[in-house]
Amino acid sequence: MLVPTINGYKRLVGGEAFWAPNAVTYGYDSRSASIRIIAPPSVAPEATRFEIRVPGADMNPYYTLGAIFLLGIRGIKKEIQLKDPPMSQLTPEDKAQNKVKMLPKTLEEATSRMMRPDSIAREPEVFGNEFVDHFGGTRLHEVKVWNEAVTNWEVERYLELA
Repeated sequence: MLVPTINGYKRLVGGEAFWAPNAVTYGYDSRSASIRIIAPPSVAPEATRFEIRVPGADMNPYYTLGAIFLLGIRGIKKEIQLKDPPMSQLTPEDKAQNKVKMLPKTLEEATSRMMRPDSIAREPEVFGNEFVDHFGGTRLHEVKVWNEAVTNWEVERYLELA
């Protein structure tokens, strides 16, 4: 939902050099974290804020803001505590040992996760089954159309082999 197109996943490569997250992380003043928290001492207390860094320009702002608010409210109501440390406390070994949950690498993988029967998105106070089935269906159709398309790159790359 936050990255609703095939091309959106090409920018989620991770690392400080790219400033696009590829893992489920949060961090203080970290542009490579999925959620960047800007708080003291880098800003005054009244300027404390956060950024959700996963969505791209191709997202639907209504769906994205809806997801952020609904999931935030869900977390507050259920008093969900953060289980993972901030990104600055993670080590390369944590990533190598799969202690860091990675974001989906493709639209198909993301859609599959969202459409699972146990998906949080399916909960009635979040989006519910009807919305998830409809939106997920549109994303699966997008993947199907993409898989059937012949791109200019393929033509240029493989025409010389013919």
